[in-house]
Amino acid sequence: MSNRNPARRPWFYVLVVGLLALHYALAVGSKLNESTTSDELVHLTGGYTFDHFNDYRLHPENGNLPQRLAALPAVLSGMPFPALAGNPYWRDSDAWILGHQFFYESGADHFPRLMAGRAMIALFSVATGLLVFCWTRRLFGDAGAVVALIFFTFEPSFLAHGALATSDVCMTFFLLASVGAWWRHLHDGRARWWWLSALTFGLASVAKFSAPLLLPMFILLALVRAFAPEPLQLLGRSWNSRGAKFGAAALSGLAHGLVAAVVIWAFFGFRYSAANPVLPPMAHFIRPWEWIDQNIGATGKFIHALANWHVLPEAYLYGIAYVKESMQVRSAFLNGEFSITGWPSYFVYAFLYKTTIPVMLASLAAVGLILRRPRADWYRFAPLAVLFGFYWAISTTSHLNIGHRHILPTYPVLFIATGALGAWLATRRAVWVVPVVVLLGWHVSESSFVAPHYLAYFNELAGGPANGHRHLVDSSVDWGQDLPGLKDWLDGHAAPGEPVYLSYFGTGEPAYYHLHVQRLPFVNGFKLLQPWVPLRPGLYCIGATMLEHVYSPIRGPWTPALEQEYQQLRALEPALAVYFSDPVQRAEMDRAASPEKWRRAGTRHDLLRFARLCHYLRARTPDANVGYSIFIYRLTPAEIAEATTGSLAQWQGLIERTRRGGTP
Repeated sequence: MSNRNPARRPWFYVLVVGLLALHYALAVGSKLNESTTSDELVHLTGGYTFDHFNDYRLHPENGNLPQRLAALPAVLSGMPFPALAGNPYWRDSDAWILGHQFFYESGADHFPRLMAGRAMIALFSVATGLLVFCWTRRLFGDAGAVVALIFFTFEPSFLAHGALATSDVCMTFFLLASVGAWWRHLHDGRARWWWLSALTFGLASVAKFSAPLLLPMFILLALVRAFAPEPLQLLGRSWNSRGAKFGAAALSGLAHGLVAAVVIWAFFGFRYSAANPVLPPMAHFIRPWEWIDQNIGATGKFIHALANWHVLPEAYLYGIAYVKESMQVRSAFLNGEFSITGWPSYFVYAFLYKTTIPVMLASLAAVGLILRRPRADWYRFAPLAVLFGFYWAISTTSHLNIGHRHILPTYPVLFIATGALGAWLATRRAVWVVPVVVLLGWHVSESSFVAPHYLAYFNELAGGPANGHRHLVDSSVDWGQDLPGLKDWLDGHAAPGEPVYLSYFGTGEPAYYHLHVQRLPFVNGFKLLQPWVPLRPGLYCIGATMLEHVYSPIRGPWTPALEQEYQQLRALEPALAVYFSDPVQRAEMDRAASPEKWRRAGTRHDLLRFARLCHYLRARTPDANVGYSIFIYRLTPAEIAEATTGSLAQWQGLIERTRRGGTP
């Protein structure tokens, strides 16, 4: 079944190394002009405190391993960290605000350390490619392995996430590696394979909280192995009956769990308490335990029991609870619709929109070729089928519909499957090379077309990258990566003195990139006091996630009740303008109404005004875009007036005229 060539020529190894090196260069190189994506700020901040302070209060809800690795260059280079003593955000475990201080207020340039952290994480992407290559070669030989590696090398989603200081690609690697190591261990009873499997599972457990999904996968594979006719060599003896084979595998799995527990304790400094007792104390995690407990019911009680018994470190158990609670309700967007509990079809659409069509066609053809093999040969594909099938089954039930990246672990299975095309070619005439080369060339061209904006890739089914935001947002297209590109565009296109307004989704600080903008509503975890911003004709730069109003309290249709509330608040505009711009009169006005009421009225007014404006902008063709994630509109006085200060009839008329003509 394998067409492996024992006498490979040097060019074969050069090709393999070259493709992996190219993938690394493309992934890391594409980030040189990208700002901090939303989650990178807290990943790097949390990892720094893990490495440098042996403290685990910040951002324990994500993988300890990738955070440590990404932050290692910042630690080794001596990047200064905000003062801990007297810092309320350290006390309250607020990684978002503390991260803003770390990146933008410490006096050191964060970007070189961020790029170094990205380069570290990219090693996991390369390792995933190498694993895809090796696994494919065992199944389909050299030709198949090269085909699979080419598909992997140029896959836009891996180029997008492979060099971000986050945990997604790290977990993708460990899911594939752990399933493969467990399967190998079930077929080779030598101690080396047991240790490799156990340690890989342990590292997966600190890569991301998706690791528990491996347990049912292990059980399914143990069942498959139990029904195979060959005896199971394990624990120093041979097991023959189905029950005995499954029982031996179960005992091995329990021992895997013990190794994983040791690994987890090691990554948390062999200390139960999340807070290092020699540092300024912690009041609570960013969301107190009690707040999370009330939303996860029996699961919370079980986790608390584990905490009371100190079975695992406090921060690790809190991370599990936090992830569980976060998955219950979360704002989501799909094809113009909104939900707080997601859709079973979300990841199906995400796959159909963000996978290149040649990968889909090659995968379908490969499955057809695999199914034509003798049934006895299907057994070899069991670990891949279990990983792909079980992960997809879980994904369709998930309420956490915030990004295509959450199904990345299924892609290596597809790449390995495409190796069947290479094996098939080895037994056919040269003419059959043409369709495979066409698919590979098409895939490479799709990736090249969108480069370096790989995160914004959408295929033809979605209308291409320019229309992707109409289907998916957040980390599927707009994760806050394009502030440097916006600066470049403004330098070349903004008229001198032309007002520039920005509404942005991310944790990058516009001032760091010398963006002199007036801030419209932002979405981030460290909201600065919003000044009063009068809207004038000029350039309006709106991030895709903000344009679709996914995380705004005002989303969906514009209702008569919202219009009435907005018009009532508009009557306060002169007073609000004075309150937010004149400190002397503000003190006088605070005696008439509390500061909280003034701030609440100002915030609500801004949100309603921005929502009204975005309803219009969604009907209007943008004048330009940056990286397909920030849309730029040059608005006239008439547009501003009708969109934000006109009557309901004027506003509706503007939108209808725009929809008919594409421009106002």
